[in-house]
Amino acid sequence: MTLDAGALNVAEVETDAAGPALPPRHQRASGAIRASFRRRGAETLVHRLFQDGSAKLRLPRMGPGDTQAVLINTAGGLTGGDGFANALALDEGAALTVTTQACERIYRSNMGEAEVRTNLSLGAQARLDWLPQETILFDGGRLRRFLEADLAPSSTLLATEALVFGRQARGEKIRAGLFRDRWRIRREGKLVFADDLSFEGDMAADLLAPALLNGAGALATVLLVAPDAEDQLAAVRERLGDLFGGASAWDGKLVARMTAPDGFALRRRLLPVLEALRHGRPIPKLWQL
Repeated sequence: MTLDAGALNVAEVETDAAGPALPPRHQRASGAIRASFRRRGAETLVHRLFQDGSAKLRLPRMGPGDTQAVLINTAGGLTGGDGFANALALDEGAALTVTTQACERIYRSNMGEAEVRTNLSLGAQARLDWLPQETILFDGGRLRRFLEADLAPSSTLLATEALVFGRQARGEKIRAGLFRDRWRIRREGKLVFADDLSFEGDMAADLLAPALLNGAGALATVLLVAPDAEDQLAAVRERLGDLFGGASAWDGKLVARMTAPDGFALRRRLLPVLEALRHGRPIPKLWQL
């Protein structure tokens, strides 16, 4: 009997020089978005766009004066070893709202961490609303996320990130994993806001600790860096109430952090805060689907 070598699947059976079979190589997702936007009359239009791998950017048709960009991860989620990078630049006077097609899912990892890096650049009088939908961290998920922005003195950045611990509708409990979120915001190169949020190891204990989540299943951070940021504090505190979070404003920035029992409850608390800071402009429709 003869063996047809062409029938062998090298991807399934791979050996080194010594002969023993090596473990299968896992596919990893990666992607990159680089885009710049310019103002033309009353409209903000995309000027340059580069997209690579599993990262896509779509620009739905909206009403006059409302430019939105939608980030899409065609890999359908992140796990250990995946890496994505976003770089967005707004020229003078440009105004843009960025959101995501859906919640980002961070799956259980059996090797390393997923990493997402975002760099934002805002020119004079520009405004960027960074409003991705929630990130859902599965049990055993591992994610490192970085957000960096450089603003002109007259520009405005509204940014939020929301995190849901586990697939709560399925009764999943987070026992272990890693989540690290680092924000660095600068005006003309000078650091004006720095925040590091980290959960690692026994996350079940962190979620129950009174000084941390106190049993909450979801968490959100909202940041406004704007010349009039301190004027918005009263409206934000009114919508937060007394039980689910707090807000402070100083030196041209406003920071709010809120918790909730689950992702649905968190969204109900988060959306009114974002609507207040957007001065009545509606939240992207993808949040409402």
